[in-house]
Amino acid sequence: MSKHPERWRLLDDGIQWNIPHDHADAHEDHLEMSGKKVSVIVSYGVNQEGKLKLARKVVWPTLRTIPNDTHGSLIHDFELESMPAIWINGKPNMNERPICFQFHGLLYIRSKADEGIWIERTLFPSTNSKSVYEKIVMTNSSDQAVSIQISSSLSRKSVKGVSGIYLIEVSHDAASEYRLGPQEACQFSFRISARHLQEKDIRMDVGQEKEQRSNLINQMNQNLRLETPDPVLNQMFAFAKLRAAESIFETKNGPMHGPGGGRYYAAIWTNDQVEYAGPFFPYLGYALGNEATRNALRLYTAFMGPDYQPIPSSIIAEGSDIWEGAGDRGDAAMYAYGAALFALNSGDRAVAAELWPAIIWCLTYCEKQRNKDGVIASDSDELEGRFPSGSANLSTSCLVYAAYVYASRLALELGDGAIAKQYVSSAQALYEAIEQYFGAVVEGYDTYRYYDGNDLLRSWICSPLVMGIEERISGTIRALLSPRLWSEDGLVTQAGDTTFWDRSTLYALRGLFVVGATEEAISYLLSYSRRRLLGNHVPYAVEAYPEGNQRHLSAESALYGRIITEGMFGLQPTGLSSFICKPRLPDAWDHMALRSVHLCGRELDLIVTRQGGGIELIVSDQDGFVKFEGTVGTAFEVKK
Repeated sequence: MSKHPERWRLLDDGIQWNIPHDHADAHEDHLEMSGKKVSVIVSYGVNQEGKLKLARKVVWPTLRTIPNDTHGSLIHDFELESMPAIWINGKPNMNERPICFQFHGLLYIRSKADEGIWIERTLFPSTNSKSVYEKIVMTNSSDQAVSIQISSSLSRKSVKGVSGIYLIEVSHDAASEYRLGPQEACQFSFRISARHLQEKDIRMDVGQEKEQRSNLINQMNQNLRLETPDPVLNQMFAFAKLRAAESIFETKNGPMHGPGGGRYYAAIWTNDQVEYAGPFFPYLGYALGNEATRNALRLYTAFMGPDYQPIPSSIIAEGSDIWEGAGDRGDAAMYAYGAALFALNSGDRAVAAELWPAIIWCLTYCEKQRNKDGVIASDSDELEGRFPSGSANLSTSCLVYAAYVYASRLALELGDGAIAKQYVSSAQALYEAIEQYFGAVVEGYDTYRYYDGNDLLRSWICSPLVMGIEERISGTIRALLSPRLWSEDGLVTQAGDTTFWDRSTLYALRGLFVVGATEEAISYLLSYSRRRLLGNHVPYAVEAYPEGNQRHLSAESALYGRIITEGMFGLQPTGLSSFICKPRLPDAWDHMALRSVHLCGRELDLIVTRQGGGIELIVSDQDGFVKFEGTVGTAFEVKK
């Protein structure tokens, strides 16, 4: 595991990239920020001459285009040249040279321009409207008066879409001219917005918009706070919470959590929304995240018919259409697992009762897909045929196994002891079938084949570690961390290939903690986190490479968060009001804490400290605290 070059450095509440004075280090990066009605992918950096590069891809998820398919959001690119022009003493601002970039939930750029002018740009999406803002402050550091002028205040383009004409506008609130004396400053804002032709425009108020964005960031920073001796881990976790939570869009069929990435909006998937992100939101205590998850789960119930046809992989275009181009990806398995875990984590009996019939339907469907060897068949997996998966793959069966476990606990809470007993029995039978069918020596490692006939190591051999299947742990860990699978960007999808998808790396890191390989887990987690937070492409977990050029998909950040909640702190619900906490405190640490955890209907602080050869766990809430003591690896059961 090599040390990665680091371009960025930590701040108290974010990260900063300082540009060398010689500007020799040309570099460009991109990141995504989202609000309820808009998302923006900002490409930023410096060129070989040290000049600013800045472009925006803006997405309006609910302004649907033709054809109204998965990718049918209104999207428009705005290069630096397409924004209102700034003139300094009658000359266009063509020599803006960044000094630093900062990110703390808003993107901040500080640059030096001609005539002693400093330019500070702060870019962010509106929280509640279809607008993206850029606040600009220009300061005269010279000893001479300087004239600042901005080009015409409005440019407009019209686009025909599903529901009529959409207007795309670039506007600003600047005066026609500013005369800045020495050390004087002016402030104005640019806005990119879109609306339906018959929709009334909103007044530009950048101060209020920036405050609303900051309030969301502060809410994410306060909820589910991680405290460890490693500031990189703390900050990466804080950013992961923000990216997971911000990408929720208001649609005509309710709030929808969307992956983003310039491609996937106003739509839901059984893996991204139900399996990956849904179970994380209860921990975060984010009401909109919980409602978006419930909405996704409700929307899928319309496809759970009496003839047990496969549910679609995704529901697209604000819920008006579906996509099922990869056949059955194990979608019912993803749903059953995610829904059961979400219900337990929420601690809400009404939510559990609402979701229970759908969970039963999905597990019944999965049972109907059981092959002669006792494992669960599916047409493909979450990679949708990009890599071979056979007629039955390891991921689908592991998801069904975990779904049985969580559903059995939920059944007991809902008073259905017979189904609980049935699911416990089904889980055990599937556990044994997984070992018999998938257990294998692959490339010399005592681990799992991903499908029948598979003879190359695959990244998703991490699934059994995460789901509580405790066979072949040692061989699987060695295979995952071997040069055949582990690269500088985490796990490659298949040995011998260079393609990587962060989601399997994020699952694997969680799995290492779950099975108690704490030292390996923390070492590789810190290396991965430093690369994603401080390296050349920051500040979030990514989707994949080369496909998509490492898009900052939102659900991957939720998976990063679950490394901490379910991995490092070992949180597992045992009922609607009880859970297990199995802390995995690294040897080099003497403490760690997770504060304002929302779990099983309570808001808690979990404080772990080393005590001699063991550990102490304090669980506190507004009514007091309970102290637990035990050896490292003890599973402490917490009840209301």
